[in-house]
Amino acid sequence: MRLVTFWTRTGHAIGAVKDDGVVDLTRRTGMTSIRAMLAENRLAEAEEAARNGDPDMALGEVTLDQPLPDAPRIFCVGVNYQNRNEEYKDGSEAPKYPSLFMRTPASFVAHDENLVIPKESEQLDYEGEIVVVVGKAGRRIAEADTRDHIGGLTIMNEGSIRDWIRHGKFNVTQGKNFDKTGGIGPWVETDISGIDLTNLSLETRVNGEVRQKDTTASMAFPIARIMSYISSFTALQPGDLIATGTPTGAGARFDPPIWLKPGDEIEVQVDRIGTLRNGVVAEA
Repeated sequence: MRLVTFWTRTGHAIGAVKDDGVVDLTRRTGMTSIRAMLAENRLAEAEEAARNGDPDMALGEVTLDQPLPDAPRIFCVGVNYQNRNEEYKDGSEAPKYPSLFMRTPASFVAHDENLVIPKESEQLDYEGEIVVVVGKAGRRIAEADTRDHIGGLTIMNEGSIRDWIRHGKFNVTQGKNFDKTGGIGPWVETDISGIDLTNLSLETRVNGEVRQKDTTASMAFPIARIMSYISSFTALQPGDLIATGTPTGAGARFDPPIWLKPGDEIEVQVDRIGTLRNGVVAEA
């Protein structure tokens, strides 16, 4: 089931994508948040409503928001594809533990919304990523048990302001949290039963040109390891998002670098999940 959060005249509603339309789950169940649905363990109820209901509107008629605009936390893993460590050309060994940082919901826009190049920098870069949506709470989760805690998967363009990433000696927070510099969506795919999380393909295109193409088989830290590691220091909560890293091919690694510019279109496609699409504008 593909769950979306969309805007109505009175606020948010949630729905299930079905036959190029949307089944309004808010009208049928009263739920207005995918996060709450997961926290209240009502996914099966939503699946039944979607299975038995006809679409209430065409998908193209709704204005999507981020799937989880109320996500409690957004964890991000840096330099997680093994060939990305080689991109840095500093002779460093592969890391022993995942590199983590946090982002805020305000730093993202929804599917089909524009990323914004801020006035402070022209170095807006793209990073296509697969995102885990936590479905069940847990602390110190064994790697073998992590799949039981996944509520679904979504897609992220983890856009970065490259020069601001380097402002601090030990952190990247500034460059990762400019308002509206990343995209997330279009939906949460909850049916992962037939998905091999260790060999899931991802492709990022800019104006139709393939810039990133790899599979999760290249990850230094697989999804199970990432979830287990994060849950060792904090209890994962329903609705938490975990962005699992980006493959090689970001604009910063070209010579000279290729930054995003107004009018560009970025598509991040993940097999079995879908495609996230965003345009680019300069800040007014």
